[in-house]
Amino acid sequence: MQINRELTIEQMYNRLVDGIKGYFKSCGISKAVLGLSGGIDSALVAALAVKALGSKNVHGLLLPSEFSTLHSIQDAVDLADNLKMSYNVVSISEIYDRFIKSLDKVFTNKREWSVAEENLQARIRGTILMAYANKYNTLLLNTSNKSELSTGYGTLYGDLAGAIMVIADVYKCDVYELSYYVNMEQEIIPTSTLTKAPSAELRSNQKDTDSLPEYELMDPILYQHNEGGKSFEQIKEEGADAALVDRIKGLVGKSSFKIHQIPPILNISSKPLVYKEKCLL
Repeated sequence: MQINRELTIEQMYNRLVDGIKGYFKSCGISKAVLGLSGGIDSALVAALAVKALGSKNVHGLLLPSEFSTLHSIQDAVDLADNLKMSYNVVSISEIYDRFIKSLDKVFTNKREWSVAEENLQARIRGTILMAYANKYNTLLLNTSNKSELSTGYGTLYGDLAGAIMVIADVYKCDVYELSYYVNMEQEIIPTSTLTKAPSAELRSNQKDTDSLPEYELMDPILYQHNEGGKSFEQIKEEGADAALVDRIKGLVGKSSFKIHQIPPILNISSKPLVYKEKCLL
């Protein structure tokens, strides 16, 4: 289900690859690092980066926690092997436990599980990724997509960190289309990555749909609002489900402050989510 009709999937792919090449050349840096979660977003970004920079210049860090599933870890390993890129596995479980123990006295009256514990994991991962980037003079590739960015489904100073946001102008449905394009001649992105339900894996049995509407329902509405320039009221008047639109409107409104704090993005649409000075291409 393609969302952005301004470009073909092939054109999107080529613009993203060319954008990565151009950005790294302008920075005078040849190597990249990214977190490999076993999910489709990081898989697509890794494939784009390897195409743009070469497999020897892209490194992956697998950063599992107690909530990471074995199949996600295996998917990440299989992806790295398929792309012939190097990787390390660094468990964050012990680091996370130490943080929680240190925060025990601070969280005295708030011991129940919340978004704080989820975001802490994302920020630990961001810290490790940035440490690697600094140590080896590489640029960190961000893997957040436009659907997540529009609705605030990301952690500042965690999974929103990076030197460049590669797919932040690509809706989740188009991430799938691009991933199938990558696999057109041979399986690069594991089939299980393409077919499993998206999850941040920050708590047991977590799914993206716990926090967001299904992407197939949400993305067309976001596209009408962002690229189409329609208000949410107009979208409802034209027949969209009112409850769904109101839910998306609420998510967009609450997340707007995050947009001003993100890295530059590769722009492939006529209406990126950020000011032009933060867009590339």
